[in-house]
Amino acid sequence: MGVRWRLIISLAVFVLCLVYALPSLPGMGALDRILPASRINLGLDLKGGIHLTLGVEVAKAVSNSLAITGQDIRRLAQENKIVVLRPRVVGGTTLEFILPRAESEKQLQEILMRHFPQLDAGTPQKGDSGQLRYTAHFTDAEVKRLEDMALDQALRTIRNRIDQFGVAEPDIRKQADNRIQVQLPGVSDPRRAVQILGQTAHLEFHLVRDDVDPGKAVLPAGVMALPMLENNGQGQQEKKIAVEKDVMLTGEDVDDARPAFDQMNQAYVTLNFNSRGGRIFERVTGENVGKRMAIVLDGKVYSAPVIRERIGGGRASISGNFTTAEAQDLAIVLRAGSLPAPVTVLEERTVGPSLGQESIDSGIRAAIVGASLVIIFMAVYYGMSGIIADIMLCFTMLIVMAGMGAFGATLTLPGIAGIVLTIGMAVDANVLIYERIREELRNGFTPLAAVKAGFDRAAISITDSNLTTIIAAAVLYQFGTGPIRGFAVTLSLGIIGSMFTAIFVSRAIFEYWARRNGSRGISI
Repeated sequence: MGVRWRLIISLAVFVLCLVYALPSLPGMGALDRILPASRINLGLDLKGGIHLTLGVEVAKAVSNSLAITGQDIRRLAQENKIVVLRPRVVGGTTLEFILPRAESEKQLQEILMRHFPQLDAGTPQKGDSGQLRYTAHFTDAEVKRLEDMALDQALRTIRNRIDQFGVAEPDIRKQADNRIQVQLPGVSDPRRAVQILGQTAHLEFHLVRDDVDPGKAVLPAGVMALPMLENNGQGQQEKKIAVEKDVMLTGEDVDDARPAFDQMNQAYVTLNFNSRGGRIFERVTGENVGKRMAIVLDGKVYSAPVIRERIGGGRASISGNFTTAEAQDLAIVLRAGSLPAPVTVLEERTVGPSLGQESIDSGIRAAIVGASLVIIFMAVYYGMSGIIADIMLCFTMLIVMAGMGAFGATLTLPGIAGIVLTIGMAVDANVLIYERIREELRNGFTPLAAVKAGFDRAAISITDSNLTTIIAAAVLYQFGTGPIRGFAVTLSLGIIGSMFTAIFVSRAIFEYWARRNGSRGISI
């Protein structure tokens, strides 16, 4: 490639980097209309925010799955004209159910083997009246699968909720012992963040049993009592309401949820079901006109309206004396989906923006001092060639800023350390090249020939050493946590930028210089 084309490409890269770097600089608000929207984000340690460590109760997910399995066994048995009584979970790990007729044991065993291979039912115990009591539990492999699935689903749900929350560049990752680490830069309300992330948001629709007194000590089979908040004019009062245990519809069938306001400017949440949920909701409301339907969220009844008519269109609403913020947050968690298991906050830490600003100031001072010393050394030791290396150093920093801005990367305190390290590595490449050129000049080469030979011989060493560093940075990015990944990003961009400026741009400048001026002005 000719020198002229090298210079044109270098100039084009410079202009492009300048365009993507400017939006991240302060005082550029007037150019927002013409500059790209993406810019460098600040991490938790620089911007401030919230650090959370969440614990996922995966055992609860296993228990819930065991309860669902019990209902499935009962349903399949009914389809085969087999009566199965009272499937219930004991101790969170054991499923118990009763087979009243022992003559159906063989048929039930076939159903269990065919449809529930993950369930170890064992040998049933025979009661005094001839009934068989089954005690079953999941296999170890199934328990491990359910725990891993619960953790992965919790991670996805939390990430979806944070995306709905509107946090830029959050860091969410799994840790050992069923923990999830969450870093939310720029979030200043920890209470709201914890409420959104920790809410299970398990939505269910049940039919209300107005003919049953919820205050009774013993309720009829298939009925349970749930708490419900009711406004009595003097404030909210909790009371009990009897509902059927059978779930008519769940939050899994909700496609969208949005906050809305009624004629009295009272906030509520509208629900849009998916196609399956819409069909079920229309059928259920059509079959139960005149009855009440309880809308249950995390075991609490928010409202229990009377079904006046068949409701089509797949829409419903949740009212419960919400504030605007509460309705918005509830819509967020419903859109993002329910957690497979309860989540508890094990650690909560708030980082103030003032501490982050101190880190930024310290990092900038370190970068300025380091760059200044390097610039002075190169100018004194290599003369005009050292000044060219200093200009290439500034070009490399511009490439780093542009790359981070273009991809919306997050700058962390270790990332600033990576920039400082890049300063030294960028100059190191120029030092190798200059020493090679010195050797060729001592061997009697012409300035142009010495420049070409010096760059050719040094380029191999520079490429090999930098590629190994990029591999190490890639490993850090893949397996490291948030701050470590920030270090890997800036280091990788710095290496790529220094290779481009040292091997490509500097060579074009030196060859152009040597062709125009010969040995004059070349000081190495």
